[in-house]
Amino acid sequence: YGTEATAAPLLSIVSCIVIGLPALVWLQMDINKGRKQGLHFEEDPLFVEPETEEKPSWHWLSGLLPIITVIVLLNIVKTHIVVALLGGIIVCIVMNLKYYKVILPAISKGADGSLTAIMNTSLAVGFGSVVKAVPGFALLTEMMLNMPGSILFSEAVAVNVLAGATGSASGGMSIALTALAPKYLEIAQAEGIDPGVLHRIASISSGGLDTLPHNGAVLTLLAVSHCTHKQSYWGVCVTTCIIPVVASLALALIWGMFI
Repeated sequence: YGTEATAAPLLSIVSCIVIGLPALVWLQMDINKGRKQGLHFEEDPLFVEPETEEKPSWHWLSGLLPIITVIVLLNIVKTHIVVALLGGIIVCIVMNLKYYKVILPAISKGADGSLTAIMNTSLAVGFGSVVKAVPGFALLTEMMLNMPGSILFSEAVAVNVLAGATGSASGGMSIALTALAPKYLEIAQAEGIDPGVLHRIASISSGGLDTLPHNGAVLTLLAVSHCTHKQSYWGVCVTTCIIPVVASLALALIWGMFI
């Protein structure tokens, strides 16, 4: 849409509240329920305590400043997201140079761990490309464009559905906007809708149905924590799928009708 990362800031803030608060309330209720049942964390039997001469003592700014760096570079300096993330990593390393014996193995281990995440996400996006090529995708596109009501609600449904089909937020949003963005932008301009709102609704909606059981991040999470879908998926589903889907559709409907 030719917009920036800070597009539609009011809608962004509202979506954080509408999605974040119910998720926090649900998690706290689940924590209280678990405590009453006597549940607790269990140490991973495969975990091995690293042998280091000196245990690092992290300052709280070590966790805060890299995040601030990413936010500033992305939203104020307007750099590419990869540059912003790299900036955060560099700040983290510089702040903890004296712990280089811990940092270097951590970087190596992080690079190795990223391969699983890259592979899972790539498979999901590749699956999305197959979805786009099948004849039914044209029918889905036509249904989205002819959906009654606001173009924002149509976009929210389209991105949610395709994110669910691909199991990927980026994959679903990419496919939806590649096929539909020009038409959405044309309709938005005709109706006087800010393209930034289209941008934000697409971003919010991509984080809903994407976390179905076949999602790459979910598979990576379960693999790393050595848990199964049966053990852990319900909490993931409520907080990252059900609540965001309801919120994204509601926000698209309200913004399209009244704002």
